[in-house]
Amino acid sequence: MSEFIDLYDQNRKLLNREVDRTTYLFQPGEFMMYVLAILENSQGEFLVTQRAFNKKWAAGNWEMPGGGAKSKESSLDAIKREVKEETGLDVKNGGVVYSYFNEDNDRHDNYFVDIYHFKFDFDLSDVQLNTCESINCKCVTLDELISMNQEQSFLHYERIMKALQQEK
Repeated sequence: MSEFIDLYDQNRKLLNREVDRTTYLFQPGEFMMYVLAILENSQGEFLVTQRAFNKKWAAGNWEMPGGGAKSKESSLDAIKREVKEETGLDVKNGGVVYSYFNEDNDRHDNYFVDIYHFKFDFDLSDVQLNTCESINCKCVTLDELISMNQEQSFLHYERIMKALQQEK
């Protein structure tokens, strides 16, 4: 199934080229955009999700909601869509708290990631998982998140921690 994305340069400037994410091999200096959401409830807990076992990459691992931006989609629009698709939650107030690049020309794996932090009142009972994306979810404290990473690698853990530290 085709999934079209926009290409960006190393300065995050649109290259005005749309490609199929599933088949395109990124060339040096070409990037796609990913987004991640740190969703924090009023008790200071973070929503984490477990990836479905049929996922091609990191099946079964725990992570924060997020994914790739579609063609013609801004970073903010992408994170709102991804959070809604994966959790059923609507996010409004929040912004990018950390961004990073990855350029791996050997594997053609070039991307940048915007990490958003949304603080709002939600309960686990408000979450409606998209089981094609995630098979489980829970709300965890920061200490529990650290423990989860020690037990099994938590996806994007170091970058999430940098995002949270940068906000202080």
